[in-house]
Amino acid sequence: MALSFHQFDLNLLRVFEALVSEAHVTRAAEKVFLSQSATSHALNRLRKQLDDPILVRCGNGLQPTPRALAMLGEVRDVLRRLEQTLAPPRAFDPATSKRVFTLAVTDYFEAVVLPDLMPALQQLAPGLVFNLEMIGPQASLARLESGEVDLVVGLDDSFRIPSHLQISPWREEEPVCLVGSQFDDLPAALDLSAYLALPHAVMLDQSDASTINIDSIDRWLEANKLKRRIVVQMINYLAAARTVANCRAVLTLPRQMAEMFCSWLPVRLLEAPDELPNWNMKLIQHPLYQQDGGIQWLLEQLRQPSSPPQ
Repeated sequence: MALSFHQFDLNLLRVFEALVSEAHVTRAAEKVFLSQSATSHALNRLRKQLDDPILVRCGNGLQPTPRALAMLGEVRDVLRRLEQTLAPPRAFDPATSKRVFTLAVTDYFEAVVLPDLMPALQQLAPGLVFNLEMIGPQASLARLESGEVDLVVGLDDSFRIPSHLQISPWREEEPVCLVGSQFDDLPAALDLSAYLALPHAVMLDQSDASTINIDSIDRWLEANKLKRRIVVQMINYLAAARTVANCRAVLTLPRQMAEMFCSWLPVRLLEAPDELPNWNMKLIQHPLYQQDGGIQWLLEQLRQPSSPPQ
């Protein structure tokens, strides 16, 4: 009696295809890289499991049974689909890909990194599309978990990032201060006491609609039982730079971004207190996609050294 599907040894399908195609045990054995003895044993197992002779000796040698011939096309189709399913994924080709990447990024990435990076990306991968969304640490990490975001770019050490995510160093920037050029009484370098005495425009990290985290500088100050005098809280660095150009307040931001704003706006750069920590920004990806050729290619591009701001 024939066995049910769950009892059938699927390893025998390759041998079945070879035996019925070749109608010859020796040639079938060579085709599936088995010995003649092992192939004969497999034929006996097939006969038992399918309750059919499979091959019958006739005057001109072996001939497939009608049932075996009827099964052959379906078996070949199953084997072909299995081969396609188990084959390694097609290599990512940036020159021809039309893929859309979604990145959760900071103002720093948009203002400092992307303008220099985009020409190279267009040359290497003219068909790619990049959707950028402003980083909200908790929301962005949740969207990374769900696969809605491909990479989170630019979170720094002050954020708690789940340990199962893949985190790699990206950029380190020292903090500097930006003030309006008109306020020429302020020294070129601030010590911590002078820094804390000044009014501050600060950046807020929006995690989601209900939670707003304090700036990473404030996290460091709080850990050291210090506090600065905040007069305005903002979510966009360019808007904040324009604000301090017109009012007596200081904005703390990464050096490359400050140097760029100095070329655009009536502002000047002051050296921040030595005690303030650097920003150590990260690239974050989900381990599910560590074999994704497109994401690995994009990570390589993001790790390229940056050009100085123009």
